[in-house]
Amino acid sequence: MAHSTKTNTGQTRNIEEAVAYAVGHKIRVEALSILNEGTASPNEIAKLIDEGVSKVGHHIKELAESGRIEFVGTAQRRGATEHFYRAVERPLISDEEARELPPETKREFAALILQAIMAESLSALGHAKLDDDDEIWLSWRSLELDAEGRREVTALQAEVYAQIEEIETRSVERLGDSGEQGKSTVVAAMAFERSRPGRPAGDSLSSPQGVAKAAG
Repeated sequence: MAHSTKTNTGQTRNIEEAVAYAVGHKIRVEALSILNEGTASPNEIAKLIDEGVSKVGHHIKELAESGRIEFVGTAQRRGATEHFYRAVERPLISDEEARELPPETKREFAALILQAIMAESLSALGHAKLDDDDEIWLSWRSLELDAEGRREVTALQAEVYAQIEEIETRSVERLGDSGEQGKSTVVAAMAFERSRPGRPAGDSLSSPQGVAKAAG
């Protein structure tokens, strides 16, 4: 699986740059969020986000050429040929299978997951879905863990994910009985090594003029 893609201008993007590009514009963020739900054409996306179809089509073409979405086919609509795309489908694999994947495949899988989470998060932020939701939960921490601690975190996350799937099953059953309108909800969890080690306790970044401390 390739680590880089060529843009329309002939420039080459590596996988990190391709993901950053994918979530670096509102139209691309909205398009990715829509394509996470299923197949759509640039025309359909343009109508959903109230943007010009030519502008949306440009962004969709760039996303497809960089491997961030995939082309699935064409269809005739009102005498015109529409091209349809979807989010890149990632096979569901076991932990054991994941460990056997080559590094470049693991890298691409990670990029697709991060891209989806970032697109969904930025789209929700832009649509004010994070403003006053009493049930929202957002948090992150950088932890100092030994090998056993990292294994414990991974095992706990797998256990919690299984419980979340059970909650979804019960919710779907209740929705069917009650007729209540459910809310499409993103649930994500990650654990990975930081790109750089944490600073020692008590250390802080400072400017030549020093750091202003908050009052109180």
